[in-house]
Amino acid sequence: MLNGMGGTPLLELYLMYGEVAKIIDKAGITVARNLVGNYITSLEMAGCSVTLLRADQELIRLWDAPVSTAGLRWGI
Repeated sequence: MLNGMGGTPLLELYLMYGEVAKIIDKAGITVARNLVGNYITSLEMAGCSVTLLRADQELIRLWDAPVSTAGLRWGI
């Protein structure tokens, strides 16, 4: 998850994700799923945070389950 703090444009967040993905790939880590956007913000603060989670098949199955919340929607 690459989370924007509220003041960084989405284009820049995707550019940052591209750089982070290169580093992760070099380390031999496979990204199963990703989120890029402003999910947990801080009053239009610039910058972003990166969160990584080691996921097994059960967590990926749960991740892929339908979601319908104010912040996320997929699989519906």
